[in-house]
Amino acid sequence: MKLSRKAYLVIIPAFIAGNVQARAYIADSNPEYICAQGIYEPSDSSRTIEEIAVVARSNRVVVPGQTLSGEELNALGSHSVADAIRYFSGVEIKDYGGVGGLKTGNIRSMGSKHVGVFYDGLQINNAQNGVVDLGRLSLENMEAVSLYNGQKSAIFQPAKDFASSSAIYLTTRKPSFEGKTKHNLKATVKSGSFGLIDPSLLWEGRLSKNLSASVNAEYLYTNGRYKYRTSREAGYDTTEVRRNGDIRAVRADANLFGHIRGGEWKTKIYFYNSERGYPGADVRNGPINEGRQWDNALFAQGSLRKALGGIYSLMLNAKYSYDRMRYRSAPDVIPFVDNTYNQQEGYFSLANEFTPTRWWSISLAADVQFNTLDSDMQGFAYPSRLALYTVLATSLQFEKFTAQASLLSTDAADETKTGRAAGRKGDFSPTLIISYKPWKKHDFTLRALYKEVFRLPTFNELYYVKIGNNDLLPESTTQYNAGITIAKEYGSGFVRSLRFEADAYYNVVSDMIVSIPKNDAFTWTTMNIGWAEIIGADLKFRGHWAVGGVRIGTLLNYTFQKTHTRDRTIGVEFYGDPLPYIPEHSGTVVLGVRWKKWQFNYSFIYTGERYAISAATPENYVRPWYTHDISASRAIRLGSTELKAAAEINNIFNQQYEVVKRFPMPGTNFKVIISIML
Repeated sequence: MKLSRKAYLVIIPAFIAGNVQARAYIADSNPEYICAQGIYEPSDSSRTIEEIAVVARSNRVVVPGQTLSGEELNALGSHSVADAIRYFSGVEIKDYGGVGGLKTGNIRSMGSKHVGVFYDGLQINNAQNGVVDLGRLSLENMEAVSLYNGQKSAIFQPAKDFASSSAIYLTTRKPSFEGKTKHNLKATVKSGSFGLIDPSLLWEGRLSKNLSASVNAEYLYTNGRYKYRTSREAGYDTTEVRRNGDIRAVRADANLFGHIRGGEWKTKIYFYNSERGYPGADVRNGPINEGRQWDNALFAQGSLRKALGGIYSLMLNAKYSYDRMRYRSAPDVIPFVDNTYNQQEGYFSLANEFTPTRWWSISLAADVQFNTLDSDMQGFAYPSRLALYTVLATSLQFEKFTAQASLLSTDAADETKTGRAAGRKGDFSPTLIISYKPWKKHDFTLRALYKEVFRLPTFNELYYVKIGNNDLLPESTTQYNAGITIAKEYGSGFVRSLRFEADAYYNVVSDMIVSIPKNDAFTWTTMNIGWAEIIGADLKFRGHWAVGGVRIGTLLNYTFQKTHTRDRTIGVEFYGDPLPYIPEHSGTVVLGVRWKKWQFNYSFIYTGERYAISAATPENYVRPWYTHDISASRAIRLGSTELKAAAEINNIFNQQYEVVKRFPMPGTNFKVIISIML
């Protein structure tokens, strides 16, 4: 894909000068950057971009992220964010089965509650349990999904971006228009196994030279029924049908994108409504606890980024969210549960960046967040929390050496309507990131990271009836990372580009928060029990190849992790057991082939043996699993209309496996996708 001469005349001087005032208007995302992050090369067709916007100076990537974008997301057959990030190194997904099952992400073994999920720059928060269900987040109308260990390289960001041990960033597709076109309309229908029906509609409009909008709506239904092999109490093997895995969901979002002198702004309104069953654990005498859940979520957010003068830039972010969740357990569960929870959140952020010189920048950001939780549960505490996050960060960027340092202050105070509140908690969390590129002509980079983060206990951990403990200490993490990147661009011939990354890391989680049973199975307590250490390594390789008119992209990821826990609950420290569900070996392979209007894709995911709890005993053993998936798509251009058809077959060898023990996953399944772009 080629940029017009006019675009180069604007963008090249801007990046050389590093001037925050250099600006114009962008009608499309940066195609070269997106393709560089993925496994596909730019196409050979020319495309004219009207004008290019540069609203901040160029920053060298200190800690590279992992990104899937554009055609990659389509080719991998991913439905939700949980499906997509399975292909990143260092990620473990807890999947409780089927499309409707709960899906959470664990990055480098520090726990799901240490993963920040950011949608168009603002965090999706869950003050109740601290976990974001990644299965609820659709990839329809998604431009890119990125993962960062530690944090992004940019220091000009809200303070909350510094408050997570790892972060997932979701980016909404920006409208782009060809020529004098003012409207785009895309209709997509997905159907397949388990009664899947998934239609969606996307409208994009250019309202003026500086203003565009998009509206996207999606409906999802699946009965969630699939066959699996299991063993029953009498000792015989049989085939069962997974039940209570149905889901009906409606999602809609509306977005505005605007450009102003020296900057840009955007707003989003998001709505989600669903009813789904939670398929129960499959034990020797059959599935148990098949609960149901109803979710209603609404949030509105906006952000503004603007350069004021030659050395100062301003960023404002604001958000309001409301979440209503009702959970009902199976009728035979004792005690029976049927409760509704209502969360509200207000959030505001102000970030300032000063760039006194080309090589030095300073950022100061302050975020205010207020959360409340109500419930119809008897004896509920009705907690609320006011939290202030403040970060001072600086960046030094020279020809060979780059360094970033930050200090995050967290100050939070809880109040309750009934019972004793946990009170006020706060701490300081430093981060230091450095990178060194010894040779100007060779893409060879060394990097290192040190980062501390502490996590406030969730409302459930502090105040849940008969389980919560309002004396809990915050859970802390310390991260060490050393890595290397080697890349080479060839431009022509069989090998077009190669990129290799290797990282070794050591993580420590202190004052781990867990819930354990007391005198009986129905009385639990939550406490800080000790700490865990994680030693690991990530290897990543990307390559682009060309044979005649065939373009080939390859992606290989491998992760090694060794984990240990230390427990203080038994009077003496016990050392040695692994963390639950963390394999020593895991990896992915993705092969993409493009020929004319055809796109073929193959993917392989492997997860090694694990243990369901921190006790390496035979009854807790979870077998390794792997899946093979293939897909093919064809695009047809009819004047101004583009028609695309795709077919996917997942788990083509029908492997019977469990991501979470006693929650069987689907065997071979298929999906057909047809989309029309007007």
